[in-house]
Amino acid sequence: MTWQPFYEGHGCPPEHPGQPAPLDAPPPWRVFPRRPLHQEFVPSEGLIEAVNAALLLRRPLLVTGPAGSGKSTVIEQVAMELELGPVLRWHITSRSGLSDALYRYDALGRIHAQRLGGPSDSDNISPFLRMGPLGTALLPSVRPRPLLIDEIDKSDLDLPSDLLDVLERGEFEIPELARYGQDEVLIREWSGDALHPVFRGRVQCTEFPFIVMTSNGERDFPAAFLRRCVRFTMPMPDPETLTRIVAAHLGPDGAGSEPAQQLIHTFLARLASGESLAIDQLLNAVHLLTGEHAPDEHRRHVIEGLLLRDLSRG
Repeated sequence: MTWQPFYEGHGCPPEHPGQPAPLDAPPPWRVFPRRPLHQEFVPSEGLIEAVNAALLLRRPLLVTGPAGSGKSTVIEQVAMELELGPVLRWHITSRSGLSDALYRYDALGRIHAQRLGGPSDSDNISPFLRMGPLGTALLPSVRPRPLLIDEIDKSDLDLPSDLLDVLERGEFEIPELARYGQDEVLIREWSGDALHPVFRGRVQCTEFPFIVMTSNGERDFPAAFLRRCVRFTMPMPDPETLTRIVAAHLGPDGAGSEPAQQLIHTFLARLASGESLAIDQLLNAVHLLTGEHAPDEHRRHVIEGLLLRDLSRG
């Protein structure tokens, strides 16, 4: 089938109003809700040993590697295989702080409720507190809760150091409850509506959570922080690894085709030359440039250049 773009650049409405040309289905990794890939994920050599060491030592696992290399999929596979429950997620930005990851307190909402409500329930603090992803992971539990701290290298410089005490002691205090008149308060967890009792403002884990922290290797971390982690660096991908990744998303036929293999080898050559490419870019290129909708040779070169552009140069 020849290349048929949806957008042609003429700005005219459809020939039959109300009946626009249908769009193709999105690629599998852009279908929402997101499809878990824990069954398709193949751990790199040494990763299984690193995971087991982190589980045994009750230490966070710091996984470093390029974007799209499967760093965040590790915890999904471990959580499913060991039945640890749903993965809690804390996506790091430059504005992320430790306090918000532990708990959230809506002070303004409580003040408004005190003004509008009656005297009987105006001081109820429970509805205005909610555990953050890290705070939820540290709640008492029978099994370790899985927590993904994604892209920690994007954080403010102080965040890794701020984490040290929590990672070492497995506990934290909620000051608003430490001075509250009621000893026990029920607080809603991060994901879901389950309520958990907190006694005198102290949260103490009974099973240290299984924590995976991911990094793209864009910064260094304090030595004290690194000493408290089990560290693993994802190896440079080879053709077999990339073929497995493409096959997990597009199927073995799509990954094994000659055009897909050409793109895989082009991708590896550009990585070896020092370009900063993400595996997502390879998936996009294979999906768009192979199969029955593949464009002609001219458009193929244009699109390949757009999809596999060197990210380090913008």
